[in-house]
Amino acid sequence: MRIEEMIKAIQKELGVDVDGKAGTETWGAIYERLVDKQIDGQKPSAAIAPVDSRSEKTIAGLLPEVRPIARALVQKAAASGITIKIISGLRTYAEQDGLYAQGRTAPGNIVTNARGGFSNHNFGIAFDIGVFEGNKYLPDSPKYKAVGVLGVELGLEWGGNWKTIVDQPHYQLRPAWAGTLTEKQMLSELRTRHNNGTPIYA
Repeated sequence: MRIEEMIKAIQKELGVDVDGKAGTETWGAIYERLVDKQIDGQKPSAAIAPVDSRSEKTIAGLLPEVRPIARALVQKAAASGITIKIISGLRTYAEQDGLYAQGRTAPGNIVTNARGGFSNHNFGIAFDIGVFEGNKYLPDSPKYKAVGVLGVELGLEWGGNWKTIVDQPHYQLRPAWAGTLTEKQMLSELRTRHNNGTPIYA
């Protein structure tokens, strides 16, 4: 039996999303089952301590399912001696269109191929990190790859694994229903759910 199959079997037994990735929801459910305890009156996944104020401001715009994983990534990186902050999260369609215009019809370099409604940032399921040394932001650093490994361990998709535009600061939490969908198919469903007011992770 492969490790992914083992994790899926555990997730099914625990009644959490079955995706074969041992993220914060899975570990929180394991903690509750084995320790039979809440933390400060909350479920373990919801009780992950807040991080720095800049990150928390961005995390507040993410969907509730994503927030504990973003915090966990900051904390896991810190435990590995790497300081990161969550520097970008939810964007409106208009904000995404503004970024898309850069290097095309507006000054600056091209930073995205996604128009409004065609980025996971538009749905509160994606965020970008920055690596810091003290107060200095490092746009390029081998530490991004090290953090990428930690993010994947938490069940996040990492932009550093993409084949087209490699985006090492980028992370997203794919809904369980999108497990077998292409990125294009998932975004189409995300737009539909967004327009209909249907929960993203339902």
